[in-house]
Formats: sequence, structure tokens, C-alpha cells
Amino acid sequence: MSHVLDRRQFLNLAAAGTAAALWPTRARETCLHAAERPQLPVAAVVTVYRDYSHTDVIVGKILEGWQQTGGVGPDLKLVSMYIDEVDDKDMGRKMADKHGFQIARTIDEAITLGTDRVQVAGVLSIGEHGDYPYTPDTKQQMYPRRRFFEGIAAAFQLGGKVVPVFNDKHLAYNWSDAKFMYDLARERKIPFLAGSSVPVAWRFPTLELDRSEELEHAVTVGYSGLEIYGIHALEAHQAMIERRRGGESGIVAVQALRGDAIYRAADEGRWSVDLFKAALATLPKSPSSHPDWVKQKEAAVYLLEHKDGLKSAVIMIGALAPEFAFAAQVKGRDKPVATWISLQNERPFGHFAQLLKAFEETVHSGQAVYPVERTLLTTGTLDRLMHSLAQGGPRFETPELAIAYQPTGWTYANHPRTRLVLPDPK
Repeated sequence: MSHVLDRRQFLNLAAAGTAAALWPTRARETCLHAAERPQLPVAAVVTVYRDYSHTDVIVGKILEGWQQTGGVGPDLKLVSMYIDEVDDKDMGRKMADKHGFQIARTIDEAITLGTDRVQVAGVLSIGEHGDYPYTPDTKQQMYPRRRFFEGIAAAFQLGGKVVPVFNDKHLAYNWSDAKFMYDLARERKIPFLAGSSVPVAWRFPTLELDRSEELEHAVTVGYSGLEIYGIHALEAHQAMIERRRGGESGIVAVQALRGDAIYRAADEGRWSVDLFKAALATLPKSPSSHPDWVKQKEAAVYLLEHKDGLKSAVIMIGALAPEFAFAAQVKGRDKPVATWISLQNERPFGHFAQLLKAFEETVHSGQAVYPVERTLLTTGTLDRLMHSLAQGGPRFETPELAIAYQPTGWTYANHPRTRLVLPDPK
């Protein structure tokens, strides 16, 4: 059965102390590291290194601890960094002077440290933020994630060794680049981890589907930019529904709807208003789903048709509430299951620590702790949805997204058997 901590229990926890509810104690963190292991060297290949950038909130935790205050951090050591764009907001040189890592002139140099061999145990590829152009039709920002990955793979080939790579957020802004990266990783046997921090963030009430459960319908709520945050919502959605009976079978068609077409689709039974309301009810202040929300600039519904017959939806609610949530109707249950997927929207942005924990374990184990196929699927889905939006909402069949995979046992921040244990921020 799904594991659920109900809303009353959550509110009691919150009353006892929000910080304690969101972050396990230092004693538990100490137990996690009772058996010491070495700090393995890693390189970072990034677009920019500015305050509050993804580089800051991910790499900064390697340099200055999980809370970025100088305390305990991951069993990793940053030894080099390639920065694609440097401007007057750059932190890279200052942080390199402070922490003693090398600023590399090329991706190859970041990985080989100027030798003919791979000198690191893992690579972080963070292609987010910076002054990069947008596609003219779909307005997707053209971050150089494929270029980064090709450069990393080339360094591995010249250096005679592959090590794990993490790609932040979606693999690329378009399907062809994403598929190229995935195929290259498989061909070269590169352990490849990717994706958003939202799947590993806190869930209130706690919720994880049992692998034996069948879904009748599922809805994930997201907010803000339809691409830049749409990928977070799609990643959260997949992380939840991939645990249904049989695992993920792939997506055969997608459609993006806006305005009045959203409720017409609901009337046709293509997405569930009841599940939408159940998801909203988990959020702080339980925001209302007033019909006018569909008129907001960043409101849309993404309809997904899965190969196994499941029909699900991601609902981008614009400014209605700056939160993520999930709800599903499980076959044989009278009531839906639902959860708020909670981020820490201030320093130290603990959900990025959860993401870094997954990379840390991938580096130490040599194997991706959850499937890159999830992010290959969400990348391709997002690309097709952006084209549907740009063209006024047509339905697209997606035979290229017949990507079947099984989930792993990697958990989220407050899972009852969590391995993602972090120190108390106090």
C-alpha cells in the first residue's frame, strides 16, 4: 500500500517545529557517516557561477557543506571547474581562491587537469542560467548541455576512462540533442544521472506508490514558467507515476492546452478536476481552483497518454500558488491519494542538497541511483509540449517517446527509510 503521513500529523509536526520536521537531526546524520569514506575528486562544467545560480546551490554545498555555512558536506572534493560565461557577477575566481580548486580553460582541462588522463571520479554538468539565445518559435532557452556532454565524453575517450556524470534539469532543449546524449552515454558506458531536484524534495503527507498499485488517473500541479518550471513538474510527475504496476511504459501522445480549452478537456474527461482539487488541498492555505485561473499568462494543462493506457496530466497553475503537488486515483480505493511536494525556497535550498546526495552516491557507487530514462522521457515530452503550445494546442503522437523503464529504490527527503539524511540547519 502507499505510505501516507496524513495532513493532521503533518500539521502537528509543523507545530512542533518546521525546521525539525524538514531536516533530520545531526545525530542521524552522524550515524549515516559512521563508516568514513574518502572525499572523491569531482569536476564541474557550468554555464555561469553567480550567487543563487544552480552552480551556487549545488557546487556550493561541496565547497562549504550541506548548509553552505562551512559545516559537514558530501564525501566529494571539487578540484576543477570550467565556466562557459564569465561576467562581473562571477563568483568562480573568488571561490577558487578560497577553496583551492582549478579554474580550467576548457572542459577537457577540467577533467584531466591538463594531463592525458581522467583525474576525477565524477563530473557535474550544470547548464542553467546565463546569456543564451531562445528558439524563435517555442521560446526554449538554448543552454549548451549537449556541447557540455560531448566535451565531457571526448575527455573521457582521450583519457581512457569514464566516470559518472550528472546533468542538471532536462537533458537538452530539444529531443534530438537529448537522444544523442543518451545514446552516447550508453555507447560509451558512461554512468549518467540527470534531472530536477523536485522528485527528491519533501512530500507532505509522505507518499510513495506501491509497485503493485494500478492508477486510474494522475495529476501533478506545477507553477511559473511553462518550460523552465514545466520540466520540474514533469519530473515530479514521472517520479510519482513510474512506480505504478508495470513501471513506466512510455508516452504515445501529448497535448498542451490553454484558456477555455482547459475546461473543455475536463468536461470530456481528459483530466480530472477532482484530482486537481485534491492536489491543491494539500498545499499551504489550500488555494481555490476558481475557474479564472486558466486565464493567467502561465496557466496550461499538459495532457499525457501513456502506452499502457494511463492518461495523466500536469497542470501549470501560474501564480495561483508557488507550489508543487500530486494526486492520483488508485484502482480499488474510494478516495484519491495526494501530497504537497515542498521545496526550501531560501538558503540553503535543501532540495538541491537532496539532489547532490544522489550525485554523491552515484560517484561512490559508480552507478546512477535512479534511471536517466526518466529525464530522457520528460525532456522529449517537454519539447513536444512546447511545440503544441506554440502551434495553438494540437495533439501530437510521440512514437519516439516509447521509453519503458523501471524505477529504483532511491528515496525522497522525508521518506520513512530515507538515505538522504542531512544535518539540522540550526
